[in-house]
Amino acid sequence: MTPMKIPLKYGVLTTLGVMAWALIARSLVTNPASIVHTLGSPIFFNVLHFAMIYLGLKAYEREKGERTPFKEGLKTGLWISFVYGLTVSLFFVGVIVVVGTRWLESEATPGEPMSQVAAKAFAALFIGAMVLGLMYSTVISFFLAKRESDESK
Repeated sequence: MTPMKIPLKYGVLTTLGVMAWALIARSLVTNPASIVHTLGSPIFFNVLHFAMIYLGLKAYEREKGERTPFKEGLKTGLWISFVYGLTVSLFFVGVIVVVGTRWLESEATPGEPMSQVAAKAFAALFIGAMVLGLMYSTVISFFLAKRESDESK
């Protein structure tokens, strides 16, 4: 795999997991205030995001045949997060086109235009994916990185 194929693969796999969760949770649990939506979704999304960054960095390591330097791991993890943030945003745009804004109604304050609610939701989704991706990539890259002491052996 070329270096850009790994972020594409693992970013899209993260989005597919989020899509499956969102579609299954919305079809089985219709109350948007339920614990599945308010607590389960954020936990699932973040654990999945973390796991996919880890798996992507391990795949990058296998491809190179050696431990990845911290900087390379951080960049790869951020690219995975970028692909995930972009593709999951596109999925939710599709949801709005097909289903409408009823998934967002619990996020709106009285009198707030739905377009503003949607814009804030997409900004939070993409920026959140990038910020959390930076944190996850930093932690994972730190533990997986090639160390100076490893090179001197």
